[in-house]
Amino acid sequence: MIKVGKTLIEATEQLEREKGISKETILRSICDAMITAYKKHIKGKQVSNIVAAIDEVNGEIGVFRIKEVVEDVQSEHTEILLEEALQIDPDAQLGDEIQVEVTPSDFGRIAAQSAKQVITQRLREAERKLIMDEFNSRIGTLVTGVVRRVESRNVIVNIGRTDAVLPKNYQIPREYYRINDRIRVCLVEVRETTRLPQVIVSHTDPKIVRELFELEVPEIEDGVIEIKSISRDAGFRTKIAVASTDTNVDPVGACIGPRGSRIQTIVNELKNEKIDIVRYTDDPSEYIANALSPARIVSISILGDPEESQEALVVVPDDQLSLAIGKEGQNVRLAHKLTGWKIDIKSMSRFEAMQAEYAREEDYAEEQYSEEAYQQEAYEEGPEEGAQEYEEYPEESEEAEEAYEEALEADEAQEEQIEEAEEELQEEIDEEEKED
Repeated sequence: MIKVGKTLIEATEQLEREKGISKETILRSICDAMITAYKKHIKGKQVSNIVAAIDEVNGEIGVFRIKEVVEDVQSEHTEILLEEALQIDPDAQLGDEIQVEVTPSDFGRIAAQSAKQVITQRLREAERKLIMDEFNSRIGTLVTGVVRRVESRNVIVNIGRTDAVLPKNYQIPREYYRINDRIRVCLVEVRETTRLPQVIVSHTDPKIVRELFELEVPEIEDGVIEIKSISRDAGFRTKIAVASTDTNVDPVGACIGPRGSRIQTIVNELKNEKIDIVRYTDDPSEYIANALSPARIVSISILGDPEESQEALVVVPDDQLSLAIGKEGQNVRLAHKLTGWKIDIKSMSRFEAMQAEYAREEDYAEEQYSEEAYQQEAYEEGPEEGAQEYEEYPEESEEAEEAYEEALEADEAQEEQIEEAEEELQEEIDEEEKED
């Protein structure tokens, strides 16, 4: 056997303590690598019944071939004489299987390389498994990381056991990330790669705002105040809906804190991101009005069935329209995400114009309906009444008949002219073909 020393055994024990890889797994893998290396070493020879073993006490490793004890050897690769077997194992008997050492004399370097490769591979596999197990179970949670470097548009953040990737679409706009900055991020995804798993984190997730409120507002941690919903445009504005389980506690005031101390701490942590604290209520109209603050609301109409469509028409004063919609639609977009309602905002003048147009359409529809009803009534009165009406206006009826006949005659004359023109055109075409 080859002397490798007890250092290898101690290294496997250290790996078991630090990386969580069992010593038996590493040693078994080294034995498998030794067998593979031995088979490559003796090319073209019989390589069946090969095993490897490690003596943990003496720090030795060797390769063995399993042979059957027989009286007459037919194959030296699989059989051994009883006399030779007794030298290896004094208790050997015919028909037993014993291990015969076949370790090459120059196998030390190969054994060392195999051990190194196996340990490296097992470490990589173990680290991969540990990362997958640890971070897959923590998706959606928050961690504190340290910015290590910036690569292209991605920021590399160390979160303990591994480095995570903060992609461009998960970064706060206009935020400058400096090396060694400590930032709070949310675990979003763990991706399988050819090497170690890639952990994706986000700096824009609303959960970050939720955690900051839970840290700064003790009533939230105690369950007196409940965060109902959060909508965030990271780096610009956040709306958070809160409700109180205690009628004596104002949820909005508790989140703001004495002289705004609590909300100011959160704003500073979010690099001066604006925060609107909205009072939650079960009444959809009131909830939508609160979500659209600071704009003033004239009226809110729920369209259709609230349980199915969840659409609302909101009317605001003309001078409040731009404030209600917000820059690039930010205010109404965040209110939609916060409440889950589709919100259509109209100015007061536009709403009044729509109402006037609707009234005109209703009047026109009523007139049309009255005329159709009159005609239907005249038809149902019968031929005698119809004849009587016809007799009351004989001159108008005769004039209408004459006009109709004149129109028919004009149509017939026009059709005749068209037919004559077509005949003349056809004759010209025929003459041209004859000349050709």
